[in-house]
Amino acid sequence: MQSTVSRRVALAALSATVLPLHAQANWPSKPIHLVVAYPPGGVSDIVARALGDRLAAALGQPVVVENKAGASGTIGVDAVAKAAPDGHTFGFAAISPIALTPHLGKVPFDPVRDLVPVVGVMDSPVLLLATTATPAKDLRELLAAAKARPGALRWATSGPGSLGHLMLEQLKAAAKVDITHIPYKGGGQQINDALGGQFEVLSVNASPVISQHVKAGKLRVLAVGSPSRLDAFAAAPTLAELGYPAANLSSVFGIFAPVGVPPAVVERLNAEVNKALATPELRSRLVASDNVPTGGSAAAFAKLIATESDNNARIIRAAHIQAE
Repeated sequence: MQSTVSRRVALAALSATVLPLHAQANWPSKPIHLVVAYPPGGVSDIVARALGDRLAAALGQPVVVENKAGASGTIGVDAVAKAAPDGHTFGFAAISPIALTPHLGKVPFDPVRDLVPVVGVMDSPVLLLATTATPAKDLRELLAAAKARPGALRWATSGPGSLGHLMLEQLKAAAKVDITHIPYKGGGQQINDALGGQFEVLSVNASPVISQHVKAGKLRVLAVGSPSRLDAFAAAPTLAELGYPAANLSSVFGIFAPVGVPPAVVERLNAEVNKALATPELRSRLVASDNVPTGGSAAAFAKLIATESDNNARIIRAAHIQAE
């Protein structure tokens, strides 16, 4: 049964997009602020700035990118939720602060009453990587090792309740194996320890840095959580291909607005982002960073968030996951 939160997410998006559209002739009337919920220099920041340049050219006003990082994206999303709904402040973030974090504890905003999904921008695949601590060449060999020695295999993630942790729990349940979870606080130390062979496997979002380590032979891609195989790791199957569709998870990023933004503004911004994502320049930039361009309607984005929220709630309950 669809959760109350999920139904409300879908209804909120529909109310923001299917009402009769009245042209906002004076929008935008001043610079647009795009709040990025992560630090400068990362893939999400780079993509947001490239997208901002495209939007500025299309809308005739500067797009000012502001980084408000912290609490796995919650701080930035909260800033958007509390912004004036005049169509001049939007947020760029993964959907995790809306569809995952609220199931782990209290957040300072209501995911439905305070935010409107505008458009999906990209999927950031989650890679399942082997370190030099294991000889496993593929997922089959890795799971065989886990079954032979229950609890001996160590899987590192960026923290309890992270998307990588959910991937681990889904794979454990489906394959009926006992794997030890090694939670980190973020990705930096996790990667350093992976390169030192401190554990056998890790799950982490795709990035140019990870690609460099894979090319150097320091890490091996066993599988990817992605709608389809990635060009950069074409030989690596998706977890869905391997028979584990529930574990086939990727981070979804998109743009959000505070509730109350005029529906026509949401519709216009959605259209302009879709146009930008269709340009070869932006698509190639996303693909080069091992991300997958998405786009689509606001209603479709809201439906995806609702589905993810339901799935995450189920996984968290079943695995008794608690945030630290």
